Amino acid sequence: MSQQRRRPKGLGRRPKGLGRRPKGLGRRPPGLGRRPRPARPGHLARRLGALAVLLFAAAVPGPRAGADDPAPVTLFAAASTATALDEIAALYESRGLGAVRPVFAASSTLAKQIARGAPADLFLSANLAWMDYLDDRALLEPRERRTLLGNRLVLIAPRESLLELRVAPDFDLAGALGKDRLAMGDPDHVPAGLYGKAALKTLGVWPAVAGHAAFTANVRAALALVERRAAGAGIVYASDARISSRVRVIGQFPADSHPPVEYPLATVRGRGRPAVAALREFLQAPEARAIFERNGFRVVAPRR
Repeated sequence: MSQQRRRPKGLGRRPKGLGRRPKGLGRRPPGLGRRPRPARPGHLARRLGALAVLLFAAAVPGPRAGADDPAPVTLFAAASTATALDEIAALYESRGLGAVRPVFAASSTLAKQIARGAPADLFLSANLAWMDYLDDRALLEPRERRTLLGNRLVLIAPRESLLELRVAPDFDLAGALGKDRLAMGDPDHVPAGLYGKAALKTLGVWPAVAGHAAFTANVRAALALVERRAAGAGIVYASDARISSRVRVIGQFPADSHPPVEYPLATVRGRGRPAVAALREFLQAPEARAIFERNGFRVVAPRR
């Protein structure tokens, strides 16, 4: 067999690298011909600021329980507490402690609404009877009821009125009224009306003044009638008289002429949560106490 001639290795082949463009040849060196990107003013400062905020947030303790819950706490409260509670709610929210939704009406109206399933979290009543109404129906959280406030019952007249009387047994309220009306809460269900009727009966003047009575749906409505001079006199709480510049107090009813004016506070059954507990505690705090007292209420010391 004849042997085939072989081409010596490398003969006829292009030497490595021959005819090829050396690496990097013809390419633009990095950064050559490109416009440098200008640094954005304050960019670094903003990033450092954001980092500082994150570090600060991680180091600062979180808000209280009420602020963690975005749902507002619904507080059903007697109409006579409206001015004080609006101020307390504003203070509570301004401190970032949580949102409050106050609802004001006669205690009887609110208690009946709660009994029908109204979504109240806390209830502040102007007397014990309407709180008992809910307690008897097992609609309050056990062991979360306490008397928060006290008040006084007073007789008022329009600021410009010349009416002068001393509240005492058998005082001539009917004669002083003449043809005018006596504004007061409806004694069939409004606490201020219940107290007022009891006081007038104790003093022996109810039969004479019953025909003069203009019954209202709540105590603030009775105050409004006297302010507008639609009634010659009215029976309200001392806290109501204090907030109005259009009425003056003629006299105060003796404490033993009617049941004590007490305001119990309770959590509605099934509505307990941290935000509700937080507001409940705040209503008993020194800041709230000062507001209640400034508005004419007596704050009841907590039981030890």
